[in-house]
Amino acid sequence: MAATRRAMAAGAVVALTGSLLGSPAASASTAPEPTTVAKKLVSPLSMVVAGNGTAYVAQNFAGLLTAIAPGAKPEVVYAAKKGTEVGALSEAGGTVRFATTKGAKTALWSMRPGGKPKKVADLSTFEADRNPDAGVTYGFEGGLDAACAAQMPPEVPASYPGIVESHPYGSTVHKGITYVADAAGNTIVSVKPNGKVKTLAVLPPVPVVVTAEAAAANKLPACTVGKTFNFEPVPTDVEVGKGGWLYVTLLPGGPEDGSTGAQGRLVKVKIKTGKVREVASGFAGATGVAVADNGDVYVAQLFGGQVSRIKAGRTTAKPYAEVMMPAAVEWADGDLFVSAQVLSQKPKGVVLRY
Repeated sequence: MAATRRAMAAGAVVALTGSLLGSPAASASTAPEPTTVAKKLVSPLSMVVAGNGTAYVAQNFAGLLTAIAPGAKPEVVYAAKKGTEVGALSEAGGTVRFATTKGAKTALWSMRPGGKPKKVADLSTFEADRNPDAGVTYGFEGGLDAACAAQMPPEVPASYPGIVESHPYGSTVHKGITYVADAAGNTIVSVKPNGKVKTLAVLPPVPVVVTAEAAAANKLPACTVGKTFNFEPVPTDVEVGKGGWLYVTLLPGGPEDGSTGAQGRLVKVKIKTGKVREVASGFAGATGVAVADNGDVYVAQLFGGQVSRIKAGRTTAKPYAEVMMPAAVEWADGDLFVSAQVLSQKPKGVVLRY
């Protein structure tokens, strides 16, 4: 239950390919039938569609950046060194931004079509120097008494502070500044073109009250029932919305077997102030967010087998499309692009267009 950002940062989410992931949403969808843009991809967890219609897809765990021009076959335009992840894609003015993760080292890069990538910022160095969530305490609110703490499984800390760790999963560009969702750092950071990194927001913990069922499923002692556990928020994607807000999906650290309920969140962050406000909750693995021209927001639910839509100005998410293992969602020229089957053990990932 106390699985932290380490679980996602280590790619442990790949193991979750059982029936929960493979089951489509039970609710009726409202989306039209999609067309397949690309297939046979490996872990397409991040995606962006450029102004010219070219879709760029990060095959994260394979360390590949793939371009899919309209009507053309997918082309690998960047291959990272072995053991390096590629993700957190965004684009502006023809320049693609992406992040790399190799062990504890993370960085933000930019690349023009046909060119070589240039390092923009060293994100892991910033995290090591600042550790923005160091002052945040995760775990049981108020801690546990000694007798209860002694009964806890060794792998579940009763409470702990934010640690030094970086793993960027999403990014977006607004007025020349790149905003990065660092899943392991629990932050949204801004990166200027000159490489200067600043913390825009430390995302708040996600509080979950421990039920008897959750305690039994996660081998927690009975003394924890009724107590609140503050999970790490784990931001997975970020997108520019209207009114000076960034929309951010949260995939809280913890079990994804449903034992603690669907705890994914959609929040928005004010670009000028870093103020955080919750928009919607109840997502089963919120991994991607897209904002349509009319202000509607789409959220991919990796473990819920669907993409949900939140109409502009509303706070309730409703099913939009049944999709197996969706991760990234992008809005472009009236179409919604979705990466799906992202955790298949074989290269069966696809990009769909609605």
